[in-house]
Amino acid sequence: MSISLIAGEHFMLEHLARKWSRKAQQANTTELDLSGQIPHHVAVIMDGNGRWAKKRNLPRVAGHRAGMKTVKEVVKAADEIGVQYLTMYAFSTENWKRPRDEVDFLMRLPQEFLSTELEELVERNVRVRMVGSREQLPPYTIQALETAEQRTRNNTGLQLNFALNYGARKEIVEAVKDIAARLQAGEIDLEQLNEDVISRHLYTSEIPDPDLLIRTSGEIRLSNFMLWQLAYTELWFTEVLWPDFTREHFYQAIVEYQGRARRYGAV
Repeated sequence: MSISLIAGEHFMLEHLARKWSRKAQQANTTELDLSGQIPHHVAVIMDGNGRWAKKRNLPRVAGHRAGMKTVKEVVKAADEIGVQYLTMYAFSTENWKRPRDEVDFLMRLPQEFLSTELEELVERNVRVRMVGSREQLPPYTIQALETAEQRTRNNTGLQLNFALNYGARKEIVEAVKDIAARLQAGEIDLEQLNEDVISRHLYTSEIPDPDLLIRTSGEIRLSNFMLWQLAYTELWFTEVLWPDFTREHFYQAIVEYQGRARRYGAV
């Protein structure tokens, strides 16, 4: 069989797979079963802002601003169906490699988002928390997040976590350093070291592991996000770019989650 024929068949199979995926997601608009299992914790990798802007001949920052509206809609959708924790991957430790003007814009986004949405978050009983390292973050970014954390600290509804300057490998390295220091100081014994001890030293120490991970834009990878916590998380990928992601897409992910059997290695 010729190389060109093989390549042609591969292209056709990929095209059919993508077409089937789109049809499956479009067809999967069954009303959400609120009496069914709602994930306690949903994590989201918000991907595709730059590509969304490029398709419209706009600067990349326009995509990030458009993505803010999606954040608001997904927060409302999650809150209304009873999700308890929603973690949004807002800025990774690798994102510092991006152009300076884009990084500066992204550092301003928490301030911009919270200045307009904080009052509604307070009214909705949403609690805001940052997950990640505060090193390198500019003072105005930290101040915006700390203000939101302070204003919402007594709220008892949905906990909205912004994973900002977050990298899973960095998180694990820091946890190992903390545990090693405690071992050296005699605060814990080697025999006591287990998964629970490691989990308690992560940024997410007070947050349950995600039940469902959503990633937009067609990329099928974790991108250094919650590598420890996602061990048994259900994964859901969509080709929809983040600014185009709607509450209907969010519900589709929940409906598919409800149809999966979580066995955690058992039969």
